[in-house]
Amino acid sequence: MKTTVQNPDLARFVEAGTLYLGAPEAAELVRRHGVAACIEAIAANIRADFLRWADFDKTARVAAHSDVGVIELMPVADAQRYSFKYVNGHPGNTRLGLSTVMAFGVLADVATGAPLFLSELTLTTALRTAAMSALAAKVLARPDSRVMALIGNGAQSEFQALAFQHLLGITELRVYDVDPAASAKLVGNLQGSGLRVTVCASTAEAVRGADIVTTVTADKRNALILTPEMIQPGMHLNAVGGDCPGKTELHGDILHASKVFVEYEPQSRIEGEIQHQPADFAVTEFWQVLRGERSGRDSTDQVTVFDSVGFALEDFSALRFMQQTAEHLGLGERIALVPPLADPKNLFGSLRATTAVAA
Repeated sequence: MKTTVQNPDLARFVEAGTLYLGAPEAAELVRRHGVAACIEAIAANIRADFLRWADFDKTARVAAHSDVGVIELMPVADAQRYSFKYVNGHPGNTRLGLSTVMAFGVLADVATGAPLFLSELTLTTALRTAAMSALAAKVLARPDSRVMALIGNGAQSEFQALAFQHLLGITELRVYDVDPAASAKLVGNLQGSGLRVTVCASTAEAVRGADIVTTVTADKRNALILTPEMIQPGMHLNAVGGDCPGKTELHGDILHASKVFVEYEPQSRIEGEIQHQPADFAVTEFWQVLRGERSGRDSTDQVTVFDSVGFALEDFSALRFMQQTAEHLGLGERIALVPPLADPKNLFGSLRATTAVAA
């Protein structure tokens, strides 16, 4: 006799299997809910989850590096839910017609280990990265910030632009990419957004006059996208592209002249802009600012840096949103990711043919 399952998510899993949200369905979800609304909702989830930071079992992501890219697993859990994300980063993929970043993830029930939700996370990662960037800037940047420079105009750029427009009130975007076609793509995609977009001939030109500078470049190497002479008092720097060992975007002197914030320090020490800094280089974990345990920006003229590498808790927050919204909109399908067994102790019996042969 089966015991009645009290957890609604687990009850649906027992009855019909894992909810699967594929890439086409995720895109439909975002179209129907709206890009800005999705980013805002994910940002709200991230804020709520960061405020209960101590509730989570956290670890730096597990990475397999090669000469051409990286493949990573990003796990995190609280007492009710476990999540992980599989994600790669291969800058050369576009030559093969593949995305630089591809991802999927799972939300599971801690009490049973049941995989409740399996989802694409390529599109969702772009949404949650933008949500995290905008949330950090809302807390750390000057409240009167209206102009943002966006360096790197690839797959993440439109999401970053819309996040800063809708969550911070950015009205003007100054953009630069080494590939002019990427900037043209960005301009085309932002038509009708209400943002005033200026394509610049260099990083230095784009940064000039900006209140916020977001760097989201893809090359897997140490680079100097921003150098000290480009930085003006009061700027907020949102460094997104430096997200693995050997890959940075900021000159080290910028960090020494700024107040630096990170997501999860043990991971950022390995992968972030601070990877080449001594172990005693001072940083503040962002959750501490949200909880009021540490200060954020200390003055109008202070330069702040959010050294963002992406952390598993942000994907946990995004997966919660995608699952809830998919169920609300009736999107996705139930799949037998785990074998349905009449007798849970008889896995071998599932190999028997179930179709009777006609006499």
